[in-house]
Amino acid sequence: MGTAAVHLLLLLGLLHAGPGGEGRKGWRRRGPAVRERGEAAAAAAESFPLDFTAVEGNMDSFMAQVKSLAQSLYPCSAQALPHDLRLHLLHNASVTCNDGSPAGYYLKESKGSRRWLLFLEGGWYCFNRENCDTRYDTMRRLMSSREWPATRVGTGILSSQPEENPHWWNANMVFIPYCSSDVWSGASSKSEKNEYAFMGALIIQEVIKELVGKGLSTAKVLLLAGSSAGGTGVLLNVDRVAEQLEEMGYQGIQVRGLADSGWFLDNKQYRRTDCIDTITCAPTEAIRRGIRYWNGVVPERCKLQFKEGEEWNCFFGYKIYPTLRCPVFVVQWLFDEAQLTVDNVHLTGQPVQEGQWLYIQNLGRELRNTLKDVTASFAPACLSHEIITRNHWTDIQVKGTSLPRALHCWDRSLHESNKNGKAPLKGCPIHLIDSCPWPHCNPSCPTIRDQFTGQEMNVIQFLMHMGFDVQKMAQQQGLEPSKLLGMLSSGN
Repeated sequence: MGTAAVHLLLLLGLLHAGPGGEGRKGWRRRGPAVRERGEAAAAAAESFPLDFTAVEGNMDSFMAQVKSLAQSLYPCSAQALPHDLRLHLLHNASVTCNDGSPAGYYLKESKGSRRWLLFLEGGWYCFNRENCDTRYDTMRRLMSSREWPATRVGTGILSSQPEENPHWWNANMVFIPYCSSDVWSGASSKSEKNEYAFMGALIIQEVIKELVGKGLSTAKVLLLAGSSAGGTGVLLNVDRVAEQLEEMGYQGIQVRGLADSGWFLDNKQYRRTDCIDTITCAPTEAIRRGIRYWNGVVPERCKLQFKEGEEWNCFFGYKIYPTLRCPVFVVQWLFDEAQLTVDNVHLTGQPVQEGQWLYIQNLGRELRNTLKDVTASFAPACLSHEIITRNHWTDIQVKGTSLPRALHCWDRSLHESNKNGKAPLKGCPIHLIDSCPWPHCNPSCPTIRDQFTGQEMNVIQFLMHMGFDVQKMAQQQGLEPSKLLGMLSSGN
């Protein structure tokens, strides 16, 4: 412990030497002095009001030192830190999962922290009795709480380990399981007429009510995050959560959104198919049917942009985003696997046809265009789906910046401007969109494996596996084939 304490003093010394004294002000840990002012003042203090300005030029080295320090201090308090999130079923038994079992949430409290992270789980949806019955038979945990485990271990942005989650590890963590099959939009209960309940929007409201009694009332920041259907759920619910807290008298809580892999396009499918099930049905038609079946609700500001009966438009990120009041950070793979699936582009290991290849490239361009006016975004040119709860989420980079780093920069920009839309801080980018045109042209993309051999593939192997014609593509780009291969290898 003595050595670790010395390291800490050295780090603080480095910060205090920052220009203009900014490091001294931002990094002062509010400890005993705050406690002397009484319990109420202590509760009002932010756990880690960190300011990275003084070390902006050497952030990678600095973060390595912080992680090393955290690891050396970690054993001293490991016994006292509960790593599992514990299940709490809702007290209000009328707010339920699809099958009528009580909805709930998993919670890991972090005493002293005034930051709360609420995560909405994803998992597609169902939009009629037949495919909901199939879903219940094959994916029951997404429709019922009866077999949920008593605890969960948080990973990625829900992890309590600083090396896996460098900026949010000390927050109060809440994981809300998805058991409403309605993209977190439904407001209808189970009845004799309705075989299933669809109460996604009401589940979120009820969780907020319960958390207020568990410390959320003293929060400074609430980050509503989610992946896939949960990411879309963030866009649909973030303003409603802010309004709910304001109505309850908690106007001081800054509500923000983090939407991961939920920014879908209502584009034309590669190959049109009948709307038989969730996978084959075009997203526009599936949501159109679903919103009626679920009695789905959308934010009023978005609803007013469209004619009656056209509320389904609000499920698509680029249409709802301009109507949102809360700041939202959008994380989206440019070649999202779920988007390709609903567009009927199935990458089964067989070489893709030229038409499919052009469609995939165009999808990346379309998605990139919809993000150009999104203030805070992170869009790698990878073929994947979901990222923020993966334990490798720190590895992915866009233009040399990792996702945790970009989120931290966003936190700082919001803290300093107190509203979204300001110019990003110098050396701290928050609008990060890959410009390379092919799936996995970013060298930090997640590993892809050959689905038949299980062997890892690099980007060139992957593209050739998909039927990528180097000679033809090089000719189209006006390049020598060797030059094109070099660019692909380096991710340019």
